[in-house]
Amino acid sequence: VSTEDPEMAFCTLANREDLNPEAGSIHHCLYQFTRNEKLTENNKLLCDVCTQRHCGPKNNIKSEKKYVYTNAKKQMLISLAPPILTLHLKRFQHAGFNLRKVNRHIKFPEVIDLAPFCTAKCKNVAEGNTKVLYSLYGVVEHSGTMRSGHYTAYVKMRTTTNHLSDLVLQGQSPQAVETEPVKGQWFHVSDTHVQAVSASKVLSSQAYLLFYERLL
Repeated sequence: VSTEDPEMAFCTLANREDLNPEAGSIHHCLYQFTRNEKLTENNKLLCDVCTQRHCGPKNNIKSEKKYVYTNAKKQMLISLAPPILTLHLKRFQHAGFNLRKVNRHIKFPEVIDLAPFCTAKCKNVAEGNTKVLYSLYGVVEHSGTMRSGHYTAYVKMRTTTNHLSDLVLQGQSPQAVETEPVKGQWFHVSDTHVQAVSASKVLSSQAYLLFYERLL
């Protein structure tokens, strides 16, 4: 806020309130992670400007130690949409002094729009665009407990997209491209065993890591 327009500091590329995310979905996870938080009481923010107004010149602040804390708002938003989006789900919770694995299924789509979680001035989104779309191409799944288990992966075999190469290598923002999932065949990979699977099988997996590639 100290370097940006305060009126735009908490604005997003697309209206968050229209999202209405379903509980137990990746949209709900992202919505909660990027929610607006109020910093009050013990979480108040040390305000340099307020401190200077109260104490006078900077050289008097350290000697008098009259720091001024103020209520504030905090929100984490995406300021640069990545070519490859990696989402890491926290699949553990505290149970007393122990950690317990979370096996709950989290719904995730083949195409996800990141715009409700991006700043209104997202650096590599073309002006006028209100969507930042990504297509799923990889999922990592873990079976077992917190102490032991096995990792497997779902990977989509697809054709190379020139716009994604331009974005990765040259930083060029994509213009209008397909907004449907990138076509291809899904495979389940477990050690040396590889098997073709359906998209519905992938979407029903217990995702631990999700990999998306930029569409728009």
